[in-house]
Amino acid sequence: MFWVLLLVTLVALIFVMRRELGALAGILVLVGMGLASAATGHKLFAMILYIGAVVLALTGIGVFRRMWLTPSLFAMFKRVAPKVSATEQVALDAGTVSWDGELFSGKPNWQKLLENSYTGLTAEEQAFVDKQCTEAISKCNAWDVAVERADLPKEVWDYIKKEGFLGMIIPKSYGGLEFSAKAQSAVLQKLSGNEMLMVSVGVPNSLGPGELLLKYGTQEQKDHYLPRLADGREIPCFGLTGPRAGSDATSLPDTGIVCKGQFEGKEVIGLKLNFEKRWITLAPIATVVGLAFRMFDPDNLLGKGKDRGITCALVPRDTQGMEIGRRHCPIGGPFLNGPIKGKDVFIPLDYIIGGEAMAGEGWRMLVECLSVGRCITLPSGAAGAGAYAMGTSGGFTRVRRQFNTPVADMEGVQEPLARITANAYIAQCAVNHTANMVDNGEKPSVPSAILKYHLTEMQRAMLSDAMDVHGGKAVTLGPRNYLGIGYSANPVSITVEGANIMTRSLMIFGQGAIRCHPYVLDELAAKNKDDSRAFDTAFFKHIGLIFGNAARAFTLGLRIGKAQVPFDNDAKPYAQGVARFSAAFGLCADAAMSTLGAELKMRELISARLGDVLSNMYLASMVLKNWHETDKVDGEKALMQYSLNLLMYRMENALDEFLQNLPNRLVAKVLRILTMPLGRRWDKPHDDLTRTIAKLASTDTPMRNKMLKGCWTTPGNTQVDNPLARYNELLKDYDKAEELYRRVTKAYAKGKIPMEALHPEQRVSAALKEKILSEGEAEFMAQYEKNVLEMLTVDDFAFDAFAKNKDTIINHNP
Repeated sequence: MFWVLLLVTLVALIFVMRRELGALAGILVLVGMGLASAATGHKLFAMILYIGAVVLALTGIGVFRRMWLTPSLFAMFKRVAPKVSATEQVALDAGTVSWDGELFSGKPNWQKLLENSYTGLTAEEQAFVDKQCTEAISKCNAWDVAVERADLPKEVWDYIKKEGFLGMIIPKSYGGLEFSAKAQSAVLQKLSGNEMLMVSVGVPNSLGPGELLLKYGTQEQKDHYLPRLADGREIPCFGLTGPRAGSDATSLPDTGIVCKGQFEGKEVIGLKLNFEKRWITLAPIATVVGLAFRMFDPDNLLGKGKDRGITCALVPRDTQGMEIGRRHCPIGGPFLNGPIKGKDVFIPLDYIIGGEAMAGEGWRMLVECLSVGRCITLPSGAAGAGAYAMGTSGGFTRVRRQFNTPVADMEGVQEPLARITANAYIAQCAVNHTANMVDNGEKPSVPSAILKYHLTEMQRAMLSDAMDVHGGKAVTLGPRNYLGIGYSANPVSITVEGANIMTRSLMIFGQGAIRCHPYVLDELAAKNKDDSRAFDTAFFKHIGLIFGNAARAFTLGLRIGKAQVPFDNDAKPYAQGVARFSAAFGLCADAAMSTLGAELKMRELISARLGDVLSNMYLASMVLKNWHETDKVDGEKALMQYSLNLLMYRMENALDEFLQNLPNRLVAKVLRILTMPLGRRWDKPHDDLTRTIAKLASTDTPMRNKMLKGCWTTPGNTQVDNPLARYNELLKDYDKAEELYRRVTKAYAKGKIPMEALHPEQRVSAALKEKILSEGEAEFMAQYEKNVLEMLTVDDFAFDAFAKNKDTIINHNP
């Protein structure tokens, strides 16, 4: 009987903990089971339960604990809690918390994820993607743009200005397109077939003068600049980074000193700027420079103190003292990027974005805008690049034959091909549905860091895999090479807008731990206000959450009481897996914060692994949302399962590595028992799924066509070829060609075709002569082989083509 009482008590307490029913419910369980134990003669056990009830009452009921426990806990918290700097506080206050907060809670409410369905683009936006984007990218060849010109053609610049590409975020009332975030993403995904074109369009619509003016500019500044930015009369750039300020943008040494000076013939109070900026995209051609600097007022001319903080201003290109126009040479594709310098550049206070009232508000302006721009531009470029990589890699591997078979049917090729396809699918889901959140009013600061890091890393992996499966076709540069330049340029995406190393190690979990946690922000606010009662409320809710997550993680790990999720049977196991990992993650995050305290800031590997768990949960949620809301096509189920298996494996692996490396080994062992009571449960995608995905990606299937819907797939022109369109046409004829390949190969093996007929064209001619192929079939195969050979051909150049200085050329064969 004792064991029954013990089991019932434990089950009831776990139920109370899992539902977070509070101390009173726990007390009732302990008292009730104590009475039952006493009635059945187990008085010692009853006494233990009564003591437990008293302890729980003294610590769990507010009126009691505030008399003796809360003051000492509050004092200890104030000693160990990490100090949040002013700049960190601004970053924490920027943006909003949405689904990322649900994942941090350990009990995600899936209806919150689904409350704003993905609605797609408006008819106007879709028409622009179909027509104007197609027209723009059809004028750009990667080799011509990156090597021959080191710039976009003039007709492309004229076209993107005329059609409003540079003003997608600007309202129609100022002459802009006023596109949704989803439409901006769709435009950039389509243009990402040419890296320089995507960057040239993306940057003016991301963090820069346009967005800053919209949100913070004076009416006079908006009226002057926004129409000119919208139609391309003004080309903007934004100068933030420099030799000593990269990812740590708050440390910028550039200064603006308040002083009196001459402006348009009058003495006015203004700013004397001294700055040196590097890596500024569009700087070589910019007509107006957004500039971030530290503003000082040593003589207190403005009456608001000497150190005014980071400030942003708009400086016209022709301002005296500013040096602009030189270029850097970015790796891979030399898009327009360069340095800006200024010595004793005097500007009036009116040049400050938002006027004098916004002096010192630059850091807040930047982080508030960055939370939106960072989850659109580079992630969209990565998603688009992945789709193009999948399309060309699938096409190439299907038409490229070795050992009398398409290389797409070789398992060594199928593995990277499946990875490309899954990563491209995950990237599309993530960027499309996060953009939809932006359109519904969210400013997703933590998801923007997740997308920036993980999607650009996926881009790196996808392009690397694409290079591998293309082999010699991709490593030989020239006009026919559609992969090499983008592959070479990928480190740019990894580095800019917050270097990926820093983003993973410091930002995703570091910012999320405070910003997204249900109670940490309230606890820190109570500390700053010295409000013991507010601390008591937040802290003991936090304790309840810890116990709740422990119970949820343990029971879900034992497959007891699976989470209720609003998905179909195909997706349900993955959503339940995310729910389980959410509880485990919440518990582990609290364990890391409580055992490491302020030291956690310096434990970047611990922070990075927790960030990986959070990130993969977020990405998996976006795939689930996409599966739930969009029209499904044949084959997509396998891709969804492969993608989610991969993400579940990654999040479990990150959790496992966290537990292996948490410094407090006792806590780590307890956490492992609670979060992985049955050990690891998720494997990498099965080989059967790998083979299926590779086949779907390399043949003319609805799934392939759905993934390429946002790409340029129409035929090229006499100036610019479209390899993706060529592959699509070849795949439409593949089934017919494959049957004829087999017939000819079989005949050759039986000696019906001369053994010296080694080329496919020779075998086709011989097969026609021997009546193995009809005349129509032979004509079809001859044209098919011609088209295939065109896609396999690489470029070659004159011996001296690459030497800039022809005088240095050596005649090796005189």
